[in-house]
Amino acid sequence: MLAIIGASGKLGYATLSALLSLHLLPAEQVVCTTSSDSGATTLQILNQQGFHIRRADWDSDQATWERALEGCDRLFLISSSRIEKDFGDAAPGKGREADHFKALEAARKIGVQHVYYSSLAFANPSKSRVMKAHERTEEWLQASGMAHTIIREGLYNESWPLYLGHYNVPDDERTEVPVAGDSKISWTSIPDLGLANATILSSPSSEWAGKTVYLSQKQAHNLSEVAAMVSKGRGIEIKVKVVPREEHERYYVQERNMSEPMVSWWSKTYDALEDNECEIDDLTLEDLLARRGVKPKPLEETVAEMLKC
Repeated sequence: MLAIIGASGKLGYATLSALLSLHLLPAEQVVCTTSSDSGATTLQILNQQGFHIRRADWDSDQATWERALEGCDRLFLISSSRIEKDFGDAAPGKGREADHFKALEAARKIGVQHVYYSSLAFANPSKSRVMKAHERTEEWLQASGMAHTIIREGLYNESWPLYLGHYNVPDDERTEVPVAGDSKISWTSIPDLGLANATILSSPSSEWAGKTVYLSQKQAHNLSEVAAMVSKGRGIEIKVKVVPREEHERYYVQERNMSEPMVSWWSKTYDALEDNECEIDDLTLEDLLARRGVKPKPLEETVAEMLKC
């Protein structure tokens, strides 16, 4: 039986939807954990086929996690979204990885045989702070003795506003967007990632055991190109201005009224971009989609759709 931790989130829901709609796994062989009433409601809407919904959150004790994972021999762990735990250069074991360790320890205790971990498509080690909890979780898995697969998910098509200077899609007034770095990014849509994840999860475990794979489409665009797509959609010219990281942080804290801890944590992402960490040369995603007759969704389509909403 497969457990999906974080099944009501965007990536988890896309993965679960692909598993069920394509009949890749019997629904009764899937356990979905959720941490909230809203998450449970989201899953209930999809649950016409009989998968199991169990409650556990990152603040639950290990016994609760053990009960939530009972009967499961495989686990798809989608990373914690509690990014505030990472702020201030969190010490090892104190960032989001602490959430992951709790679930993983429970999984090991009850005898889960294979862990699939949803990491992120940066280098390891990375110059970003976004990747730190992922690095620590990957290290835990590599030292655990458990069979595992590390899936470094491509940066979402849908996340371009975050990278493009926290762009406010409905009414951002800026024609020049300061960022602390720029390079090519292999953007990948959430539905495409969900389908690729589902294909991996429904394959024999031995096919993916011990592997680290990137799920990113090969076509890449830098932030200046993203700004051009936004310009086309909005009918006004928008340009990217690359500035030193200190200037980036000052601008977003003082002029955009953003939280200093969040801005400081996030700004190091651009150091990673300057090192070209997010232009990925791995055909795994496109090969997996091709098995289903699907081509990756271009970033241009996602940008246009989001601007019309």
